[in-house]
Amino acid sequence: MTHEVFLLCLLIVATMTGLVTEAVKKYLKELDKTYRSNILAGTVAAVLSVAVGIAYMILTETAINSKMAVYLIALAFLSWLSAMVGYDKVIQTITQFKKKHV
Repeated sequence: MTHEVFLLCLLIVATMTGLVTEAVKKYLKELDKTYRSNILAGTVAAVLSVAVGIAYMILTETAINSKMAVYLIALAFLSWLSAMVGYDKVIQTITQFKKKHV
């Protein structure tokens, strides 16, 4: 997985997180269930990041190794973080970090 593919996966998860979270909120509202928005968004982001990571590995026939495990953990963490503070802030931080270390 390259850095560009990783960021594309993060973008996909961040976009899908917003959509899926809103759908789940509507479903829970119809059931008259209470929920905490941040916990719901963080959980959805983590689950989606695992699903996207597994889908990527299946589609590219990539074996799980230590490098892929690091990518998947980073994807799950950054997806959760994006759900909490916003995708734009996470990408801005990554871009600034890359500029300093290139």
